Amino acid sequence: MYSFDSKEELAVWISHELVSTAEAMEILECTRQNLHSFVKRGKLTPVKETNRERLFWRSDVLARKEEAAIYNRK
Repeated sequence: MYSFDSKEELAVWISHELVSTAEAMEILECTRQNLHSFVKRGKLTPVKETNRERLFWRSDVLARKEEAAIYNRK
């Protein structure tokens, strides 16, 4: 369980743990269409989704990047 002493601590934690659609695209070096495909195929699951934005766990995005790197080495 997480515990934060202030909104500022929570904000710092969120900024380190979650990434936006744009940040995910930058990390994965992919287009919005590719990111949508990852979500549609179950390769990435948004933490929160609105009609304009998605948030992802940074660790999930980094794991997807590593998975792609391993696949591309073959």
